[in-house]
Amino acid sequence: METDIILLGYDLVLNRMDMKGTKIDSDTFPYPDHPSSSEQSHYNLVDTSPVASTEKQPQKACLSLIDTSTISWQFSTSPPSTFILMGIPGLEPAHVWISIPFATFYIIGLVGNFMLLFVVGKEQTLHKPMYLLLCMLALIEIGTSTSVVPKALCIFWFNLKGITVGGCLTQMFFLHAGSMMHSAVLVTMAFDCYVAICNPLRYTTILINTRIAELGPVGLLRSLFFIMPLPLLLSRLPFCADHVIPHTYCDHMAVAKMSCGDITVNRTYGLVTAFVVMGLDLMLIALSYSLIIRAVPRISSKTAYQKALNTCTAHLSVMLMSYTAGLFSTLIHRFGQGIAPHVHIILANLYFLIPPMLNPIIYGVKNKELRDKVGKYTSRMCSHWATDFKSV
Repeated sequence: METDIILLGYDLVLNRMDMKGTKIDSDTFPYPDHPSSSEQSHYNLVDTSPVASTEKQPQKACLSLIDTSTISWQFSTSPPSTFILMGIPGLEPAHVWISIPFATFYIIGLVGNFMLLFVVGKEQTLHKPMYLLLCMLALIEIGTSTSVVPKALCIFWFNLKGITVGGCLTQMFFLHAGSMMHSAVLVTMAFDCYVAICNPLRYTTILINTRIAELGPVGLLRSLFFIMPLPLLLSRLPFCADHVIPHTYCDHMAVAKMSCGDITVNRTYGLVTAFVVMGLDLMLIALSYSLIIRAVPRISSKTAYQKALNTCTAHLSVMLMSYTAGLFSTLIHRFGQGIAPHVHIILANLYFLIPPMLNPIIYGVKNKELRDKVGKYTSRMCSHWATDFKSV
């Protein structure tokens, strides 16, 4: 009975619009299917002509029913309960193959960073500012990559694309906050390198372990101050119907672009934050290394010169990887309309895969002291496993 009333009211509205010469298209009313002529003859149980005064009241009731049901359904802006992460649009058939390098890079990164944390924690001789900074970098990279890669692998392997709104905003916060803390650690590492090479006699008084340990809370507060507005700005936006995110994780701009509201504030704040914070960090790093490059040729000892060169090369390699991928992803979201979406998404994911995998390798190769300690513990574990295997 309720369906008959709705269809009758739908016919009445169409007849009235038709008599007024109004053009009717399929999007005028969001009813699933327009009734056919035979169905209209079935449902038109009363005369729809506006002549008889006794029929005006039923027509008003039918129009009121349509206004309160179908129109409110079309323009509802209630907040969604879940978002859908699509993975890499356009490459869905290759998701399983793409997952192989993703999982490989992620596992190598986890093993390398946990090995670094284990060796530095065990060896008292490595309890120095530079190695404490490396441990901070390893912890941040483990956190950021773990917040992205497992969910991406669930999409690739099991087609588990749903994520709650709270989970999406939480993931977005940790990703961007981790990236900002990562940048703060890189700035401190550049300053550490500058003091060690340009003012070696004052190194033990300027950079001490307790001062380095205070960097963690300071970097966290800076990240909270700049990143916390991002989920707050997103929470005020209306999301009409499309809750699909064409990405493997909840990036700020990827979520904002789903909104049917004005996202100018989100675009501006994200861009200003990226350029002010990352730009300032890059300026400080560039200043430190310009002073280092001027000081390195004046080092008389060949051993000290080689050590300084290896340290600076490792730092620069890590910074180039991190900042290049991060800034590229930020700019593509705003100015890269001509770039294929799957290219952008793959490059954005590599930012959370390549640096965590290569950083322990770079520092392990370039730093002789760390390399020797890692080799010692590796050979010890291998011999222990060999003994256990023989006993079995």
